[in-house]
Amino acid sequence: MPESTASHPFGASRAHSSSQGATGPSSLRLAVVGAGPAGLALALLAARYLPLAQISVFDARPLERDVSGDPRTLALSLGSVQLLQRLKVWPAAQAQAIREVHVSQAPPTLSASWFGASGEPEVHISAEEQAVPQLGAVLSYGQLVAPLQAAWQTAAALEPARLFSRFGQPVTAIKQDNAGEVEVDADIAERFDLAVIAEGGVFSEQARKSLSHDYRQNAWVGTVTLSPGSPAGVAYERFTRRGPLALLPLPDQDGRRRAALVWCQPQDDDDVGSLSDAQRLMVLNQQLPDAVGPLLDISALKCFPLGLNAERTLVDRRCVRIGNAAQTLHPVAGQGLNLGLRDAFSLVEALRRQPSVDSALRRVEFQRAPDRWATIVTTDALARSFVWRWPGLPAARGVGLAALQALPPVKRLLASQMMFGRR
Repeated sequence: MPESTASHPFGASRAHSSSQGATGPSSLRLAVVGAGPAGLALALLAARYLPLAQISVFDARPLERDVSGDPRTLALSLGSVQLLQRLKVWPAAQAQAIREVHVSQAPPTLSASWFGASGEPEVHISAEEQAVPQLGAVLSYGQLVAPLQAAWQTAAALEPARLFSRFGQPVTAIKQDNAGEVEVDADIAERFDLAVIAEGGVFSEQARKSLSHDYRQNAWVGTVTLSPGSPAGVAYERFTRRGPLALLPLPDQDGRRRAALVWCQPQDDDDVGSLSDAQRLMVLNQQLPDAVGPLLDISALKCFPLGLNAERTLVDRRCVRIGNAAQTLHPVAGQGLNLGLRDAFSLVEALRRQPSVDSALRRVEFQRAPDRWATIVTTDALARSFVWRWPGLPAARGVGLAALQALPPVKRLLASQMMFGRR
């Protein structure tokens, strides 16, 4: 990929210049609590760009537990892919690039010939029109966490006096004192200058944060088999009256084209669990646009309740929350992990460039607010709109989609925010 501003993670080339001229703290004891994608990415970034820092990664998961088979699907933006490529942990062979995104609204909606071939309001965004190699990528949780964990273990083995793996050691408490230190209780209590909490979990299992709202929706997730002629690398998002329905492209398996399914339903009227596979396929084929083609097969589905659960701030004195620990979002926009990786990137960049930990944390809070709140507010509004029964709301949503498709500069702005966040 040619070097350009857009080729760097989140469009910020300065973050990957040499460490000369950096004014970060002369030493730092950093605890990372949670060895998921956001926590491990943060630890690897800190190990690379904070060469004087002592970094400890804590996780309740034993190191010997194999995480590579975890099938949960992750959708990553282009900025996230580029960040992981820079860290040399991107598993390109296991990931499916997203080349196009199609967003449409199912009937009842506006219908007009000027909407396009389908006669329905829709937005098409392609990597080609955005002049990028891909819009993002899809892969499983295990396929991402396994190389991240292996890279961290390799780094820790090379610098055992500076980098510490504390797998199999659940953190039971985090306490702060007035001297600017954080006590992390695992097997024994240890003191750090900064603790980053990256343990998120799913909405139904979390303690409620400052901003919390139960959408009273379920997400049914699994995989489907597409028709052989279906285009590769296309992600579909369909707005239905019952909630959003998404297909995310997966790598072909045994010659079969596949997609990850995210099917949202209102909890008060959710009959997906009682349907047979044949009935589920029939309903999905009725709701999806013709461009998808008929679905041929469907896996067993898992159900997850959906809600918003967010802290008002990322920073609490010397504790920082990132990823799902800071904000758990509805999957309608697919931005949860991407937001967490941008949090991690910005935190390490601020620690590298600011003269003290406290000034770095002030910088992070200020810098991350526009991107973070734009994502939270937009996702929340979209999620709530599916339970509103205001007259004309589907028509208004359809007009918005049609206007977006008809205004290329606005569509480019949306595509840029999808790929790199708000900058």
